[in-house]
Amino acid sequence: MSLVIVGSLAFDTIETPRERRERIVGGSGTYCALAASFFTKPKVVGVVGRDFPRRTIDLLKSRKIDLSGLQIKPGKTFHWEGRYGSDPNQRTTIKTDLNVFQDFKPELPPSYRDADILFLANIDPDLAGPVFGQLRKRPALVALDTIRFWIDTKPEALFRTLAGVDIFFANDEEVKLLGEDINLIKAGRRLLRLGPRIIIVKKGEHGALVFTKDFVFGTLAHPCEDVVDPTGAGDCFAGGFLGSLDRAGRRGPAEIRKATVFGSVIASFAIEDFGIDRFKTLTRREIDKRYRDFKRLVAF
Repeated sequence: MSLVIVGSLAFDTIETPRERRERIVGGSGTYCALAASFFTKPKVVGVVGRDFPRRTIDLLKSRKIDLSGLQIKPGKTFHWEGRYGSDPNQRTTIKTDLNVFQDFKPELPPSYRDADILFLANIDPDLAGPVFGQLRKRPALVALDTIRFWIDTKPEALFRTLAGVDIFFANDEEVKLLGEDINLIKAGRRLLRLGPRIIIVKKGEHGALVFTKDFVFGTLAHPCEDVVDPTGAGDCFAGGFLGSLDRAGRRGPAEIRKATVFGSVIASFAIEDFGIDRFKTLTRREIDKRYRDFKRLVAF
């Protein structure tokens, strides 16, 4: 199987009630690839500046993540700064410096062009067409995540892209905006009519909700008393979900449900430390144990 992730590798400056961290490694592509690497061998398409740490590139390679599609350009890496208050589900963007990401043109190496699963992780929706044009065949699954910025600035391009994807990841606010309904169920059903076969609503501490035309499935979030850093949890959810599907090789209802739980499991580890630090020590054994804990949590 083959999972190709097109997304950002970045620096984040994060302030929480606990402490402030300057320029730690983040980015949708980074989080997603690390999460997926516990299930499959993801391939990454992205761009960084020459200031991006070599030790992080070595970490990604050590997890069998293919970086043939990573461009290293003169200049600075994409940098985002945000602040969290007492509610970890709410954050304020302080500053966004696109830097080399501003002129990013995804280039798929030949070995990426027969992808089974393609994930567009929060990238400019106008880049979707050029990415599709480089593929030799349509992937079995095309997945898309987005952010409020693209909903506000490029809604037409986003709707065009939505029409050509199979899975759409979004938080509940984004689903309500795009589905034009305050009721999450109605909004999710409306988005299904726009093209995607599966809508996955990321609900933070309240878990996730999966909409398809045939069934609705929900999972809780793992109970956590101490959220250190929620940044990247949604990207980790997507990575765990898609990595699980890629490993399974099947995409029926049972596999989708299982992938949803694995996504929640991986996200629950991400919030336990700042940035990608938890992934430096995380093991598959810990993941499997927490997966079993999830099963006990919802059994009745």
